[in-house]
This record gives sequence, structure tokens and C-alpha cells, in this order.
Amino acid sequence: MSGDPVDFYFDPVSPYSYLATTQIETLVTRHGRRVNWHPVLVGVTVIKVMGLKPVPLTPLKSDYSRLDLARQAEIFGVPLNRHGLKGVSSVAACRAFLWLNDRDAPMAKALITRLSARLWVEGVDPSAPETVVAEARALGADGEALQAALQDPGVKQRLDLAVDSAIARGVFGVPFFFVDGQPLWGCDRMWMLDYRLAHGHWPKPDTLPWNAPSDPA
Repeated sequence: MSGDPVDFYFDPVSPYSYLATTQIETLVTRHGRRVNWHPVLVGVTVIKVMGLKPVPLTPLKSDYSRLDLARQAEIFGVPLNRHGLKGVSSVAACRAFLWLNDRDAPMAKALITRLSARLWVEGVDPSAPETVVAEARALGADGEALQAALQDPGVKQRLDLAVDSAIARGVFGVPFFFVDGQPLWGCDRMWMLDYRLAHGHWPKPDTLPWNAPSDPA
């Protein structure tokens, strides 16, 4: 594959991140590129750094997001269900990703994809380390080694550093992408990612379908 990898920032607690996990590999590899996945905790970026409420707790925006998620899931052709769980944490999942990614990157990506779907399709809370380890073991990981790694101070510090690095780079939500050094935020920007990978530049106004002249009657 040629060209710089696309960076993809995820957090399984986000339904939009889940939607992106179902699309990103197919989209990017279609253009001969690779994807580097990076964990980030949106609770840190949104609440602590930006000082904002989570979308489900934000008046008006929360109602809109329900419609928006349903539309995007339909467009992508994937299932999505509101789970109604409280206090969901992705810390164990993100730590597991970092540990697995050093050993088997495809397995690490598969774990996040699976945990995201378990939450946003089946309503299974990924907060407990035991849940994360069980899913990883089902993919072929060494469950005992992973269980120990989740409590390893070095692994914990790596996640802290990964979040700090994402914030320093300007990541403020998920999914977040960097393509050719350019930042893109949100599933609704994935068409722009696709275009950039296909053409090497952003679309000109007169090439956009809503700006194209209509056919004469």
C-alpha cells in the first residue's frame, strides 16, 4: 500500500465511533492506504478539557442526535440500538487495545470493533475488565496475560499518554481522522475522507452534486 496511513481516533462509548469502526477499514484500504487506530477517552476531551456536557445530556442536541444516528446507521447499512446504560467506561477496552496492538494489530482492531458492536447493537456493557478479556480471548488472545496487562501501571500510563497526545493534536471528539495531515471530525465527514483519498485534494464547489447544473428538461 502507498501513501501515509490514515489516523483514526475512537472510543467505544460513542455510537458515532461504533459506526466509524464498521466503515473505516473498507473505505481506506479501497484507496490503497492503511489505517492506524488510536484510543481516546471522550469523557476527558469533552467534559474535562472542553467543559461541555455529553450529547445525551444536552437539551435539543440529544433529540437531534437520536435521529442523526438512525439516519447514519441506515446509510451505512448497519444495526444500531440505544442501550440506555449508565456510566459506561471504555478504559479497560482502550488499555486492552494498546496492549494487543503491540502484538497483533488486526486482533486489536477486531476487539474494538466487536466491543463497540456489543454495546451499540446488543446492549452489552464493556466496562468490566472481565468482559473485555472474554471478548479478546474469543478472538484468540492470551486471556491471562491480558488480564494482568489491564492492571499494569505501564499500560495504564500508556493510555494516559495516548489521550494527552490526542488532545495535543487537536482531537476533541470521535470519530476523528487525520488524512495527509488534515483533520476531519465525525462520520458525516467520511465522504470527505473518501474524496481526499481518491483525488488527493478537496472537492471543488462545482463538482459537488448539489451544485451541479440540472439536466435540461
